[in-house]
Amino acid sequence: MAKRTRRKHSSTFKAKVALAALVGDKTLAELAHQYDVHPNQITQWKKQLSDQAVNVFDGGRSPEPAVDLKTLHAKIGQLTLENDFLESALSKAGLLSAKR
Repeated sequence: MAKRTRRKHSSTFKAKVALAALVGDKTLAELAHQYDVHPNQITQWKKQLSDQAVNVFDGGRSPEPAVDLKTLHAKIGQLTLENDFLESALSKAGLLSAKR
């Protein structure tokens, strides 16, 4: 028996097969025979579809990463100090006019 070369299925085909598996009208064996795909592959695509279904209603956005407010506030404070220092140093040197 000759080995079959590796096939690449389009995302449309995968979605079609996974949706057919989710509907449940046919068994995995019937779907595997119909689409010429191994039943384990159909099970994987079905799981991927059910796991990623939330993203459809999310608008495709991934959840926002958590923001560390302490770090951000510390950075704002540091930048404010640097700006104040530079402003005073430039005004002492006469490079910064009193009128901004």
